This record gives sequence, structure tokens and C-alpha cells, in this order.
Amino acid sequence: MSRILLAGLLGMLSTRPILAQTETQAPKVPTAAAVSTVPAPAAPKAERPASPRQLFPGLFEAVQLGRIFPDNKTFVDAAPRQRPATILAAWRREKSQPGFQLKAFVAAHFDLPAQSTAVFQTDVQAGLRHHLDTLWTVLARPAAPATDAADSLAAFGSLLPLPKPYLVPGGRFREVYYWDSYFTMLGLAEAGRSQLLKDITDNFAFLIGRYGFIPNGNRSYYLTRSQPPFFARMVQLLAQERGNGELLRYRPALEAEYRYWMHGTETLKPGTAARRAVRLPTGAVLNRYWDDSDQPREESYAEDVAAAKLSKQPPAQFYRHVRAAAASGWDFSSRWFGPAGGLGSIQTTDLVPVDLNCLLYNLEMVLAEAARVAGQPAQARAYTAKANQRKTALLALCWDAQAGWFQDYNWRLRRRSGVRTLAGVFPLAFGLATAPQASRVAAGLKANFLKAGGLLTTLSVSKQQWDAPNGWAPLQYLAIEGLARYQQTALADTVAHRWVRLNSRVFAQTGKLLEKYDVVNVNRPAGGGEYPLQDGFGWTNGVLLKLLNRERR
Repeated sequence: MSRILLAGLLGMLSTRPILAQTETQAPKVPTAAAVSTVPAPAAPKAERPASPRQLFPGLFEAVQLGRIFPDNKTFVDAAPRQRPATILAAWRREKSQPGFQLKAFVAAHFDLPAQSTAVFQTDVQAGLRHHLDTLWTVLARPAAPATDAADSLAAFGSLLPLPKPYLVPGGRFREVYYWDSYFTMLGLAEAGRSQLLKDITDNFAFLIGRYGFIPNGNRSYYLTRSQPPFFARMVQLLAQERGNGELLRYRPALEAEYRYWMHGTETLKPGTAARRAVRLPTGAVLNRYWDDSDQPREESYAEDVAAAKLSKQPPAQFYRHVRAAAASGWDFSSRWFGPAGGLGSIQTTDLVPVDLNCLLYNLEMVLAEAARVAGQPAQARAYTAKANQRKTALLALCWDAQAGWFQDYNWRLRRRSGVRTLAGVFPLAFGLATAPQASRVAAGLKANFLKAGGLLTTLSVSKQQWDAPNGWAPLQYLAIEGLARYQQTALADTVAHRWVRLNSRVFAQTGKLLEKYDVVNVNRPAGGGEYPLQDGFGWTNGVLLKLLNRERR
């Protein structure tokens, strides 16, 4: 039986179908002849690899809900030693026998994932820069070209193959992650690792060509959602290294990603949303985070099932909001919660996020620039017009003049969320804010967000990891970049210095660079979230090296 047929049959048994959902409330341009596209995206394939829950119905739920591993991500990252049908038959035959132990069964039939960074010990005396340079190797993973061989056991693991080498964040994150990778690439550019910079960009173009979008990570269980769309920034970074020809080379992939985010807008009526797009009553189109599934996340299955029982929302609605928050990268934060507070009130798909729409503004501007480089001024004007329309709508809806802050907009309730978060720096980082708005945001950062170790993520103290007192490398970097763009140099320098000092102090004490940091009490490890504090750590490394070199200049 082919893998596609097997996946389809098992998928019918294990999960409900994933449906596109509509809610009430240009032809392809040829590239310049001198530049070859690498690679040219094909039409998305109808068949996608089956996820662990689809491949191992019943066994999957028993393992995840039985909590035989402390982290639900362990099982979904495991590689089967036999074909799924063989493993399932053995489980059904043995599970009722006296003395059956599920954990031992899994160990006998699956290769469990290893954590490469867990055994890595750095030489603190060699210094921080030496540690950073070493980590590029520790976090590197080799290319694994795709194979359609039906008899390959690798086809039944969750890892999606990539044609070029790549970097993982570290710890429990054993695969490439979309938005993490941009901030890691900042460090690669500083380190002069131009080839790896290009390899990572090529991998993302490959994913767009194969699946029609860049998934959250290269795992089959991530194929229902994307993440903050930083691909255009990656191409810009590569263009700085190699010239504007890169804009033409990756133009088909950029256009395909844009189609993914804007899918369905042609028939969308004012005041409604479909998947990632929201058409406002004014007719303007903005975007939201979205996941095509309304089931518990496979990598956090037990957590989602337990949390849904505490929510007043219907389970499918709750799971959709949770998954959309995972698509945002901010999983989880009070940013996404309703007035009742807590995860049970999550309302992610009701919100038009500031950060997402700034990133899509940038994508539109990059596509406009690519058209100009290709000598197609009409196409350039069309994309520029789209970007200007997005900018106008975003500034009108998301700017709170009284608070002096950019906030997410609740498209259902037709009002701003009222929550101030560090996503409010994105209009500065991407140049959408006016000068007076930028001054107000800078004042708010200094008065409310700036702490001993850098900037808070939100002003809410909670048990969620994307809230106070935590700070995260990507948000620090974008705040610094945005402040510098609007000549708020002193504050930008202060944030950079405090963040570098915190990272350096923790490294000197522990020999590690971490996923996130407590910026209020710099002597206390960051907390919150569904899993322990991770070290590695890709985007921390990239931003830190970028800022270390910034201080040298």
C-alpha cells in the first residue's frame, strides 16, 4: 500500500477533516533572463505527509494522554522502526496482555529523539564569541533530500526533509523554525557564513514550492499553520550580502507566500474573514494568524485537552485559537486573551495583529522592489499601492492616540484590544509609524517596558512565557532597530546594552545562552510556558552577535 493511501485511510480513522472556514462578523511575472530562480515554486501538492496522530490512531492518544514522557513533543518527534501498520497491530495485540508497559513498547518500536545541545559543554574561559562560533556547528543539521520511496521508514517519521543544511534552535526544538531562523541568520551574516545563509533561504523557498507556504517548522504536525512571515526579510538580508539579483531569484517564492496569506480575499465580503484574511467594513484587507486544524496540537496534545476542559468555549473553537497563537510565535500571552483572562478566554483569530500586518507590508514592499529590479514598473506600482492601503488601514485601526501605542484590533468587536505589548514596536521597525507616533512609543517603552535586563514582552504578569517578566531576543532586536530608525538612538543603545549585559552575565555563570530571560530580576531564570527553559539557542545567538558587533562600531 502506498504511503499516501495509508495516510489517507488512517487519517479518516483518527481525525476530523480540516476545513477552510469563512466567518461572518495577477498573473505570474517572468523573471529577468539573467537571473535563474532557485527554486521555482510548483503548485502545492494535494497530498501531505501524514502526522503522527494520523499514522498511529489510538496508540498516539494513549501515549500522549498517558504522559509516559514528560514532554508531549518526544513521541511526535520519534522515528518508527517498523511500518505504522506493523506497530499498530503489535500494540493492539499486546496492550491487553498482563504486564504490558506502554513506555517499554514505545521504546521497542520507536527511536526516541536525542537532544544534541544537552550534552554540549562549552569552555566559558574561551569567551562568549568563541561559544557563539562553536554553536553554529552544534546546532547545524545536514541536508536530507526528499524521497518518495514507499518502503522508506523515514517517510513515516514526522521530520520533513530539506535539501540544504540548516540550523535548529536547540533543546527540545530539533527542527528548523520559521521566524526563529531570521534572527539566527542575523548572526550568520555577522559571522561571515554566507553559504549557510543562502542554504537556509533556499530551504524555505523549497518548502513554499512543496507545500505552498512555510510551515511553523519542518515537521508533518506543523503543516496546518505558518509563522510570522519573515521570508522577505531573509531575502533582503541575502540581497545585502549578494546583491539585488537575489530579489529576482526568490521572487516566485515571495509571490507564492503572498498568495498563501491573501488566499480567498477576492470573494471575501466586508466584515468577514476567511482563513488568514480579514476584510474590514471599509473594504480594506488585513490579516490574522490562523491554523487550518481545530484539533489539539499533537506536540502539546495532553496540555490542550486539559486546557479545553477549563474553557467555556466549544473545544474546536478553543483549539483553533490556541493553534493560531502558536502560528503567531507568541504561545502563549495575555495578548491573545479576552476580558475574562487566562488561556480559556483565548481569542487569537478575532484579532488583527500589529506585527503580522507590518511583516506583510514589508513583503508587499519587497515584491514592489523586485518588480522594479525586473524592469516592470506597473507591477511595482501595484504592490506599492497594496502596501500603502495596508499601512493606511493599520494606522487607522491599531494606533491608540490616548495610550500612545499600537495595539491589535478586534475585528469582530470593531475596537482595539486595549493591550500594550512589544508588538507595538513593529510599525517602527518596518517604517510605518509617523515621527510623532514613534516618539510616543519610545516614551512608552522607556516609562513602562524598560527594565534592568531589557524590554518586557507585555505589561501583564502571568504564568505565560510571552508576558512579563520575560524578554525575548527577537523583540529586543526589532525594538532596537525601530528606535534607531526614528533617531531614538540613546534609548536604542540602552536597550542593546542591557540585553547584551544580561546575556553575557548568564553565560559567564552557566555557560549557556537561553531561549528567554527574566528582564526584571536578572538573577532569576525566566519561567512560564508549557516546557522547561531551553538552552541553545538559535535566535538568542544571532541577535547577541549582531548587538555585540553593533557595540563595537
